[in-house]
Amino acid sequence: MSPFWVVMLLTLLLGLQPVTTDLYLPALPSIGRAFDAPVASVQLTLSALIMAFGFGQLACGPLSDRFGRKPVLIGGLALYTVASLASLSAGSIEWLVGWRALQGLAMAAAITCGRSIVRDLYEPQDGARVLSRALSGLGVIAMLSPFIGGGLAQWVSWRAPFAAITVFGALALTAVLLRYEETVPRRNPDATRLGPLLRNGRSIASNPTFRAWTLLLMNTYGGLFLMLAASSFVYIDVLGLSKLQYSFFLATNSMAYLAGTFLCRRLLRGGGLRRAVRFGGALSATGGLGMLALALAGVQSPWAIALPHLLYALGHGVHQPCGQAGAVGPFPDKAGTAAALSGFLMMVVAFAVGLWVGQALDGTVMPLALGMAFFGCAVALTAFTLVQRHGEPPRAVPPVAVAPGAPG
Repeated sequence: MSPFWVVMLLTLLLGLQPVTTDLYLPALPSIGRAFDAPVASVQLTLSALIMAFGFGQLACGPLSDRFGRKPVLIGGLALYTVASLASLSAGSIEWLVGWRALQGLAMAAAITCGRSIVRDLYEPQDGARVLSRALSGLGVIAMLSPFIGGGLAQWVSWRAPFAAITVFGALALTAVLLRYEETVPRRNPDATRLGPLLRNGRSIASNPTFRAWTLLLMNTYGGLFLMLAASSFVYIDVLGLSKLQYSFFLATNSMAYLAGTFLCRRLLRGGGLRRAVRFGGALSATGGLGMLALALAGVQSPWAIALPHLLYALGHGVHQPCGQAGAVGPFPDKAGTAAALSGFLMMVVAFAVGLWVGQALDGTVMPLALGMAFFGCAVALTAFTLVQRHGEPPRAVPPVAVAPGAPG
């Protein structure tokens, strides 16, 4: 594949996640009213998806190491499209939660294989640059998703966003069928056997480089997911915005994330992965603590949430490509398993955040502000300590050739 198609396919595969989560967020309050369901039940449509997504990665990673990326991608994307179509016609909140869980399970194939493809083709530093380009495209998708979802939810119905999600899944499946060429360097016949699988998992989890980058990913994604889970209720129910107005504020966060991916490439050119996340950590902490300071001062405005979160999202755009490339960097022979384990741990944090949000929202902005301050400080602490000590992969890892024409 040409570098252009590598980036385009990565954009579609990784873009599946914001489409699945962000596009239907403006419809959450309407879903609750349509099914006469409490906030905690509606929140399960997101939390169940995220937990199933986490467990799905544990299966898809080893499967893609064993059988190759392409068959896992095709099966996962086909199942995703079917589950999205079924969500569109769900007759109760329970059925919607179930179909969303199946959707998350299938989405794991796209995300795990997407991250693994980067390690198949590139060394960590080059992989971070390629990922930042793909995540720039993801940022555009995430920026457009709330507008599309908000417009469909306001002018059609809460079901309409699921139709758009179905179309995107079918588009990703078509692109893989027509354009993707297998990238796994060597299929590992032992990847799905229990004994080797446990040994691989133990060796990955005990690697200090993996632990440092994965903890960074867990913390930065925890703050992002907190905003996804709570923002529609805070902006619409607490601050009184319409669905389209809320979509505008959600899109500004995606714009900041997009800018963060460009900033990431600039920082990588100037000083490498560890320097980049130091700068990103400062942004994350400033955004989280700024939101809490405004909430404690009694400032009740959408901008008091949006402006601090712009800083956090800017930092998130730096941490994601660096963290994803860094976590799989030491494992060229088992990149799928490493990507799956780091992804699973990120989703465990997100699931816990979703359960907490369902109970903590109290009709004020304070739970959101407290959570963002916590995650902003946790990201900065990880970026300035563990990543600085253990952020480089071991030098003994055999080099993998960078694909010809790879972005420099």
